[in-house]
Amino acid sequence: MHHDLWDYDVPAQPTLVDLTIAGRRVPALVQPTKQGEVFVLDRRDGHPLLPVTERPAPQPAVRDDHAAPTQPKSAISFEPPRLAERDLWGTTMLDQLACRIAFRRLRYEGRFTPPSTQGTIVYPGNFGVFNWGGIAVDPVRQIAFTTPTYLAFEAKLVPRHDDTTQMVQTDGPPKGSLPALNENFGAPYAALLQPFLSPLGIPCHAPPWGYVASIDLTTGHVAWQHLNGTVRELAPVPLPLRMGVPNLGGPIVTAGGVAFLSGTLDDEVRAYDVTDGRELWHRDLPAGGQATPMTYRGSDGRQYLLVVAGGHGSTHTKPGDYVIAYALPRR
Repeated sequence: MHHDLWDYDVPAQPTLVDLTIAGRRVPALVQPTKQGEVFVLDRRDGHPLLPVTERPAPQPAVRDDHAAPTQPKSAISFEPPRLAERDLWGTTMLDQLACRIAFRRLRYEGRFTPPSTQGTIVYPGNFGVFNWGGIAVDPVRQIAFTTPTYLAFEAKLVPRHDDTTQMVQTDGPPKGSLPALNENFGAPYAALLQPFLSPLGIPCHAPPWGYVASIDLTTGHVAWQHLNGTVRELAPVPLPLRMGVPNLGGPIVTAGGVAFLSGTLDDEVRAYDVTDGRELWHRDLPAGGQATPMTYRGSDGRQYLLVVAGGHGSTHTKPGDYVIAYALPRR
């Protein structure tokens, strides 16, 4: 990022892997970002192994600040299409209408529209296309298994009158770091950040909101991309409609070509075939699985999958304190 105004910090750990590109074995670093770019760099000197270009970004920023004229775009980009009014939806005509009214009220000129005092749509939002869960890389197949997520957010700057008055946390003193940071005590503006939701609490833009996808890291080609997860835990009526839901929690890939993940907001752990994205297996979790699973070989020679299901406050998944192990059948 150049001059980050959107909370687009680099959220996830990089992955170090040796790649064969144009017939050469190169020590690479693979870095996913909140805005959907996956940068593949030579880890010896930072030189891009797959092209990175600069694209013009919307202007201007709020008074007394500035917006960078360009932002970097990688050859591997899960940037979502620009939102349009026709992309807004609702479970009823009324909440769809409310979303359309809000869309017209907010500032939006595509990705990297600067936050404003009128309110700005930030898409993808600071929840990220990729967040702290990161991605999983198969060093033999030279692919990355990823879980891109798409949620729009609102960012509104609220002018501060002094250094102590609460401007965006109106229900009492901040109880944690995030609301206090949003107050920006001592700064010209407080920041109101929230998902772009209908009055019913459903994302204003139409699904899908989450995928699983595979990338060939040597070419930047996306081999396949499929919907990830159902709205069973999110809808008023628990119907397991496979609409693609947000994910917060990293995947893993085994040498056998199976990817596991448990971070989708429908409280399930799933296994996918990394070659074509077929779902091979799934199980319900007793709480949100917003953590990266792990795998190991037990003393009995079997392979185990370990999942921590603790839920997560920002996703409103069910909290818990479960540690669950699954094992391959005995031969």
